[in-house]
Formats: sequence, structure tokens, C-alpha cells
Amino acid sequence: MNGKDFIKAVDNIVKEKGIQADVVFEAMELALTAAYKKNFDGDQNVKVEINRDNGMIRVFSYRVIVEEVEDDIFEISLEEAKKIDPSKELGDTIDTEVTPKDFGRVAISVAKQVVLQKIREAESELATRNINNQMALIIALVNMMWCGKDFYISAWKQLKHATANMDSLVALSTIIAFLLSSFNTFWGDDVWGARGIEWHTYFDASVMITTFVLTGRCLEEKAKDSTASSIRHLMGLQPKTARLIDGDKIEEVPLSTIGRGDVIEVRAGEKIPVDGIVTEAESFMTADAAYIDEAMITGEPTPVAKRKGDSVMAGTIPSQGKLRMRAMQIGEKTALAQIIRMVQEAQGSKAPVQRIVDKAALVFVPVVAAIALVTFIVWWAIGGNAALPQAILSAVAVLVIACPCAMGLATPTALMVGMGKAAEKQILIKDAAALERLRKVDALVIDKTGTLTIPNQNVDFTKADDIDLETRETLKTNAAEAMSILQKEGIEVWMMSGDKEEAASYWAQKAGIQHYQSKVKPDDKQALVKKLQEEGKRVMMVGDGINDTQALALADVSMAIGKGTDVAMDVAQVTLMGDDLMAIPEAVKLSRKTVSMIWQNLFWAFVYNIVCIPLAAGALHIFGIDFQITPMWASGLMACSSLSVVLNSLRLKLG
Repeated sequence: MNGKDFIKAVDNIVKEKGIQADVVFEAMELALTAAYKKNFDGDQNVKVEINRDNGMIRVFSYRVIVEEVEDDIFEISLEEAKKIDPSKELGDTIDTEVTPKDFGRVAISVAKQVVLQKIREAESELATRNINNQMALIIALVNMMWCGKDFYISAWKQLKHATANMDSLVALSTIIAFLLSSFNTFWGDDVWGARGIEWHTYFDASVMITTFVLTGRCLEEKAKDSTASSIRHLMGLQPKTARLIDGDKIEEVPLSTIGRGDVIEVRAGEKIPVDGIVTEAESFMTADAAYIDEAMITGEPTPVAKRKGDSVMAGTIPSQGKLRMRAMQIGEKTALAQIIRMVQEAQGSKAPVQRIVDKAALVFVPVVAAIALVTFIVWWAIGGNAALPQAILSAVAVLVIACPCAMGLATPTALMVGMGKAAEKQILIKDAAALERLRKVDALVIDKTGTLTIPNQNVDFTKADDIDLETRETLKTNAAEAMSILQKEGIEVWMMSGDKEEAASYWAQKAGIQHYQSKVKPDDKQALVKKLQEEGKRVMMVGDGINDTQALALADVSMAIGKGTDVAMDVAQVTLMGDDLMAIPEAVKLSRKTVSMIWQNLFWAFVYNIVCIPLAAGALHIFGIDFQITPMWASGLMACSSLSVVLNSLRLKLG
């Protein structure tokens, strides 16, 4: 057995056991050096070097070369080498005069000790790795089946219709990463290790993809409007019973039994059940009139006197006196029922902001899948079966690095930060689509009382017509400045009021608004919004009462005042929590910044893919550059791309 045979034998052992040879030989050099130092007068400069290329083992000191062990002097037989007990061969066995046989015994003893130790370490590491991988497999599988099941159901449905969206890429990338990782967990050493290829598992990638995308979707869902609560509140304005007048009898009957033409009595504090005409009225203040609070319909805080022949609407409430009325519109034909229907229809038609990314996915997903397939075929075609592992790993790297985390987070993270910034400015944005559309608004319809002005609650409503306009109500803080900013930015402003012409004209002038309408009903506000939309304008409606809900529901962007009715706030996509109307232009400005940030995020997400996908496929090998992104690096870069999107979105907080 010579030096070359010795080194070759050690190489074969470490390769078979999956141990790094460099580590073994380095440990052998250190052990041999320590053994020789004991026998050379304490010379601390003695060193042993093993040259694996030519089979030479060299022992030297800074003062003198001690020995060069070459092929012809490494004198120990294979039988003797097998009998050496590594626990007994080291110590004071080396004389100053080193013989080839002495050296051989020590070298083999050291080799046995080091290899055995490394084998024990490798087996321990392998056992730990196997346990870790199997635990990761279980966690990833639970994550996919529980958290990610909707992705796979959606992807399957898309596949059946020969189309694709972001769910398709999520499903494809996570399934491939999981299947390859599962294969490597059980057969990685047999397939890859036996060929000298280092292998890894990518369970973390499958979990990260699912987690990141679900996080983005949760942010979007959290921002969506709650349709059911607003509809329930509106329906709560309808009483369940009514007092039916039958000759001299007054009988309380279910509302569903009331027919057109029936006479009904309504007392102070009760809700009027249907639309109708007053037949008689009285109150302690006025003998022939009852005072009706129509704030929930018209938005005006001052109760209105209703006498014989006047019309009244369902949901309004007599605040003073009582009246009798003839039912004219019942059930689904009342004004309140029409408001409820309009809110239902308008809220159901809202489109999610994520449609931008889904449209991009229609092209992106099949392109990425095709690139991964081509990558696999090219590597396999060039290298044959020997290159099959490389072909698989390259294709997987393409799929993992192109995972949609950055694209999926591009929109919701910017929206989340934008909404948070808005909240700091007392602007609550409940609909993500509204934040996107605010930047395009070029017409504003704004209610007067309670929105543009603050009514004086101490005014006696029976004498309101005789009181100075400035006493009845005051213009809100910064209202004129806010309207001026909006109009300078090209937004056409309309003020709508149920008040008389004189009051509407006065407050429009005070606020610097050129366009206004007076004595309007809910239908009139809705009609104006519709008219402006037909002219090609994108309309924002700002209001505070139930009378505004029809227009709020129809508008491209709806904004309510926080001190208004609950229904208006439920219907509205945006709520201003304070009375400072400067929040309106602030909201428009923030929308423009946020949408700009969304496009920046999408741009960088696509640039990341354009640069990294070719690197993962191994395109640089064409130019003789031996560099390629592995699946492990791909999962790391994927996380970095997602982090960059989040950090970029956080810049909105600085603005």
C-alpha cells in the first residue's frame, strides 16, 4: 500500500459515506502534526501536509525538512493496515528517526480515527436532517391542504376552462416545490448524493408562497365593504305594523296587510310605514299640522310641517303631533324600498382592484410554465440522462423564482399602507377599489346640511324661516379652501340641498361653489350623479344622511361624514371622521400616490422576473459563464423580492 493508494482509499470511504473529503484530510493533517510535535524536541513548527493530487505526504519543520513520504517508502501492507487499532497507535510511538512503516501506521491510524468520527457526525447529521425534513413535509402538507386549498380548487377550475390566473401559478409553484422536496426527503441521497450532487428541500418555499399570497388577500378582504349591515339598517327603518283606521275603530295590523287606499294613523315618535297623502294632522303647536322629521330621507335637520294634502314618506317620523294618511305606495314601491334596492344593486357591482394583477397573470402564468418546460427539455437534450437532475432542478428553480409573491403583494401592500396613512388623516377607506378610483375623480357632488355646513341644533324649527341664515347653520372648517383646491385640480363641484333656493344660493357662494341645486329629493341627487356619469365624468358623492344613500351607491366613489347616519357610512366606501373638509383633497392626493406606488411595485416585480428567470434557467451557460440560480437561492430571492415590494410601499408613510 503506497501513499496514492492510501489517499485513494480515504477518498472512496468519505465519498461513500457522503462526507466532505476536504474536511477529513484537513483533520488528518492536524492530527498527524500533533503526533509528530511530541517527538521533535517540542518543536512547534513541525507540520504535516497531504497532497491528494500526487499522493505525497510531507513532514517538515521551519528548521529542516524531516521526511517526504513518497510511493516507494510508504511501507505497510493492506493486511497490517486493517489490523491497526486507531485507539492504540497514537502517542509516543514516533521516534526522531521516522521509518516509512512508522509513518504508515500513524497515518492509517489517524485516517481511521478521523473517518470514523466524521462518519458518526455525518450519520447524526443525516438522522437529524431526515427528521427535520419529514417534519417539514408534514407541516407543508397541512399548510397546502388547509391554508392553500382554495388555490388548488381555483387553479383546477381555471385549467378546465383553458385559462389561468394568479391561483394557477401559486398552485403550480407550490406543488412542484413540494413534490421535489418530498422526493429528496426519501431518495435524495440515493439519486443525487450518489452522483455527487448536493441536494436540498424546498418545503419553506411552498409555505412562504402560500403565506405571502394569503396575507395579501387578507389585507384586501379586510378593506371590503360590509353590504349586509347597511341593508339591515335600512330595512330597520320600516315598521312591522301599522294602525289601520276602520270606521271608528283603530286596529294595529301587520304592515303586509296594508293596501293602497287604506287610512293609517301615525303618532309622535313612530315611523311612517308607507308613502302616502296626509288626510288630517294636528299638534299642540299647530292645530292643522304635524311636524315630521325627514332628516333620514332629505338630510335636513329641521322638522317639516305637514298638513292635509301633503305627501309623507315611509321611514320618516312625526316629532310633534299625529296624523292620518292614505296609503299611496306600499311594499317595494315606497321611496325607502327603492333606496334599499339601489344600494343592493350598486354595492353588488363593485369590482376588486386585484383585477389588474389577474389580467397580467393570464399571460404571465402560461409563459412561466412554458419557460420551465423548455428549460427542462433543453438541459435534458444537451446532457442526456446524466443531466436529468440538472434539468429538473433548473425547471424547478424557474417555477420557484417566478412565484407570484411580489406580484400578489404589489397591490394589497400599497393599499394597506395607503389606507393606514389615510386613517392618520381621519379618512377611513373601506373599499380598496375606491382608493384606486379616487385619483380619477373629475366631478364632486356634495350635500349641504351636515356635510358642507353644520346646523345649529338650538334653533326653534317652528321659526326657522324667520332666522338669519348664519344663525341657522355655519360653514365647516376649511370648506371654502377645500372646494377651491378641488376646482383648481379640474374637479367640477356641485352642491345639492333640500333647502330653499335662497339658503342654497347663499351657502354655495360662501363655499365658492358655482354649481348648485335647491329643494332636491334623494332621486334628484341620484339623477345628477347619473347625468354627470353619462357625460363621461367620474363622480364622487359626499353626504351624511339616508337621503344621500342612493347617490352614494351610484357614484364612482362614495364618501360619508362620520357624524352622519350609520346607513350613509355603511354604504360609503370612504368615511371622513372629522369636520375638516380638507380631508377630501387629501384623499384624492393620497389615492394618486398609492396607485403610483402600486404600478411601481408591479414594475419591479416584473423586472425581477425578467432578470431572474433566465438566470434560474441557466442562460449564462450559453456564454460560458458557470453560474445559475438554484432552487434554494430562488426561494431566497423570492422572499427578497416580496420584501422589496413591502419596503417600497412603506415609503407612502413618509409622504
